[in-house]
Amino acid sequence: MNYIEERIQDLENYKPHLTLSPQEIDAFWDPLIAECKKKPLKIKKTKVKTPHPFVEVYDITYKSYDDTCIHGWYIVPGFIPAKGLPGILHIPGYAWGRGYPEQYFQWVLMGMAVLAIDVRGQGGETGNNLPQTSGMTKGWLTQGILDKETSYYKAISIDTYRALDCLLMQEEIDPNRVCVGGSSQGGGLTLMTLALHQGAAAGIADVPNMCHMDLGVFRSNSSLGEIADYVKRFPNTYEQVMENLAYFDIMNLGHRIKTPVILSAGLKDSVCLPETIYAAYHRIAGPKEIHVYPFQGHGVSFQHSRKTIDFIRPYILEK
Repeated sequence: MNYIEERIQDLENYKPHLTLSPQEIDAFWDPLIAECKKKPLKIKKTKVKTPHPFVEVYDITYKSYDDTCIHGWYIVPGFIPAKGLPGILHIPGYAWGRGYPEQYFQWVLMGMAVLAIDVRGQGGETGNNLPQTSGMTKGWLTQGILDKETSYYKAISIDTYRALDCLLMQEEIDPNRVCVGGSSQGGGLTLMTLALHQGAAAGIADVPNMCHMDLGVFRSNSSLGEIADYVKRFPNTYEQVMENLAYFDIMNLGHRIKTPVILSAGLKDSVCLPETIYAAYHRIAGPKEIHVYPFQGHGVSFQHSRKTIDFIRPYILEK
């Protein structure tokens, strides 16, 4: 057995202890979800002109947690009847936003409608009504970090939950043929959405963040480093911060994920470490696949993108 094979075998056996019990997770999330579903989304759609004659593109907004107005693109193929379509909710990586509509034409060419959203406060057009209850390090992740009830992670998790509600309500959509997908932060929020919402038929979580977050905070050289920097500056908050993060750790929510989902990991990824991804993967309760790439860093290849399409096909395109 060579080093790479041994490394993968170690990951396949890597199952660290949960940092919260399933009962504690459910006691936190179930009332939150029940409460947020009572609030109207107040969806608004405006058709926009693009250089692409065979798609219909809409600027769409909906009201989410704390009445923050989330912006997105809603894209519908114009070359087939716009009824009973499969759909995908796309969630961006950290510091990005919805971008341009043409970024999603792979899905449109497959006959799917797309809802591509911003993440609040980050690199899109969406603001952030979440109150700032204490100082922060650079970035967004330490906003409200001293209390799980005020945490930025709580807000963005509910935002993506409501995004799936928004997509399911579109008249062109077949609600039985909808998936959720994203990479990095988008992969983590995909898994979070699948854990909280039962409305998706499949999920794509590439190199997902928000997994085994205690290890990620300790070793990641990217966004979770913001939290490490916060605790470095305020060492007396360490226990409080780690306790609160546990409520948003996919590893602890895996028992709630029953939707079929495909994940990826790169052995050279220093942003979303493969150990963190496998720790979450092993806890997922439903049908699942993971593909590991020994020489891949933080990203995926076109080869893997084809695998994700093959994975979702029976759940989304062939039903």
